[in-house]
Amino acid sequence: MMRALCRDCCTETPEGAPRCAHCRSPRLLRHAELGALSVAHVDCDAFYASVEKRDDPSLADRPVIVGGGSRGVVATCCYVARTYGVRSAMPMFKALDLCPDAVVIKPNMEKYAGVGRTIRALMEDLTPVVEPVSIDEAYLDLTGTERAHGAPPALMLARFARKIENEVGVSVSVGLSWNRFLAKVASDIDKPRGFAVIGREEAVSFLADKPVGIIPGVGPVTRERLGKDGIRTVGDLQRLEASLLARRYGEDGLRLSRLSRGEDARPVAPDRETKSVSAETTFDADVSDPEMLAAAMLALSEKVAARLRKSGLAGRSVTLKLKTADFKSRTRARSGLPATQLAARIHAAGRDLLKHEADGRVRFRLLGIGVSDLVPGTEADRGDLVDGETPRLAEVEKALDRLRGKFGNAAVLRGTVFDAMNRKK
Repeated sequence: MMRALCRDCCTETPEGAPRCAHCRSPRLLRHAELGALSVAHVDCDAFYASVEKRDDPSLADRPVIVGGGSRGVVATCCYVARTYGVRSAMPMFKALDLCPDAVVIKPNMEKYAGVGRTIRALMEDLTPVVEPVSIDEAYLDLTGTERAHGAPPALMLARFARKIENEVGVSVSVGLSWNRFLAKVASDIDKPRGFAVIGREEAVSFLADKPVGIIPGVGPVTRERLGKDGIRTVGDLQRLEASLLARRYGEDGLRLSRLSRGEDARPVAPDRETKSVSAETTFDADVSDPEMLAAAMLALSEKVAARLRKSGLAGRSVTLKLKTADFKSRTRARSGLPATQLAARIHAAGRDLLKHEADGRVRFRLLGIGVSDLVPGTEADRGDLVDGETPRLAEVEKALDRLRGKFGNAAVLRGTVFDAMNRKK
């Protein structure tokens, strides 16, 4: 059984001491099950903004928003900006109304991806069982690693968090428990620079007074439906029989019943399969012209196709995403298509969907295109002896990949995209 663990110097200190006996830090981690838990969720704190502050120390105490200009949305913001009410995915104009003195920085995804890869490599030094969730978060299962590292998971994670701060220059928050769901909940408890633990014995009581929205997959629509049935907290779910929830909500009711009691049998899966590939853009000014929307979709289709080819994947379903000027979302999909990784075919399917939504009267602020129902790329775009078009399209798009890889994405533009970019709004 571990005693209190100091998160700053990573040494043990006597239980009950108010500060670390070695470095005098008050950041002590205490929990009865600390030495018995091994599933973690690690989440970087305000990742994009933290990287920007690391690279420009003059921003240290200033509110920083990383996002897409006045017409875009907030990708992330630092904790100073959050004190003004700014949040991720908030429209930029609203964020700047709340925090007019914020420093707005255009996202540099290449830089963030590089930092993310460095952090990922340090995670994999702890355990091979790392399941990435996004560029800045992942689940880790450290079961069985104590002998290899000569230290229990909690201590290894504390050392990891300290190493990230010292060597990478950003901070992370760690949640430690015995399953994925509780580890994720724990990582949100004490941000930033947090390290929280939820054990088996306390799971039910800990969750009881939390809102049902803490459960993955319970968004606004589900919360409203549950609320109409008098279910507003996790404790409300706990008091209902699983069979009753199943009758009312089907398979999802059983899932809600299990998670409400802190039960989650999903393993940490390091080889989690990619489900979809997509790209989207927020326009500088609302767009109603169907041809301009189609041209923007072609540019996005080329991004998606290039990512599919790079990943060795192809898709059989295409999804169109639109957001109107008043922020209402529309999603349309077409499935059962021949497997493809060609921008021309993705665009053709997307344009068929678009023509039912864009009639020149509705203005849109955002457009996206995505491909799902993924299969190996070897199954893509199989022509036959009389089909000369497919091989030609494939060669053209591979040539574009090579040119853009060498000279940048803006080096080659299709005529329709170029015309749309230079067309008067």
